[in-house]
Amino acid sequence: MSRHEPKVSIVIPFYNDPYVREAVDSALSQSYRNIEVIVVDDGSTAHAELLKPYGDRIHYLGKANGGTASALNHGFRHASGEYIAWLSSDDVFYPDKIKQQLDGMRSVDAWIGHTGFDCIDGKGRYTQFAIAPPKDTHDLLRSFRHSNPVNGCTVMMRKPLYQAIGPFNERLPYTQDLDYWFRVLLAGFPFHLTPDPLIAYRWHEQMGTLRNKQAIEQETQETFHRYENRYKAFLLQLGIK
Repeated sequence: MSRHEPKVSIVIPFYNDPYVREAVDSALSQSYRNIEVIVVDDGSTAHAELLKPYGDRIHYLGKANGGTASALNHGFRHASGEYIAWLSSDDVFYPDKIKQQLDGMRSVDAWIGHTGFDCIDGKGRYTQFAIAPPKDTHDLLRSFRHSNPVNGCTVMMRKPLYQAIGPFNERLPYTQDLDYWFRVLLAGFPFHLTPDPLIAYRWHEQMGTLRNKQAIEQETQETFHRYENRYKAFLLQLGIK
């Protein structure tokens, strides 16, 4: 590995989230120092004042409300780093998240990677520890037939990959991540796993995953159906049953 330390852009989509300062603080506290923190305010009507004290320590991008995919695309397009990491405004990066994941990805020349994670509740109390996706590549690929094994806020990718795959689908309010992972895999880019838990993923009463459960389930099934035939052929080509 060269001594070159590539810049990593941390993109935080934000909409009316009282936890946003915890997310921003965790991004700014990374042991890996060549970073930029981009907060995309997706038309918030509350809690935006929490970002004022950071001044020029963050890049604040405001926009009209358009959903998570729209906010991610806005941040990713403006990112100047060679790598981009996604952090939801209610989650927390651990201090070595960027360094450890980047070291692992660069050691195998990976274009995209994900990690394990812990779970916390609305008050920051730990509820689950060391949740990790399947370590075996074939097992991971099999799991995409019926679930989304990749937590979006653990993902880091090279910006050229985003430029090659294209933007997140802004017509999908809930499954823009699952749709993107299918597009990445079908384009021939495997996920590199750093199994250690490197983020705290927050479950709380106001999170969209709980408030929009029925709509998410419907959109998820539609996304699986849309990729079913192509993904089945992809697995067969790899000899995976």
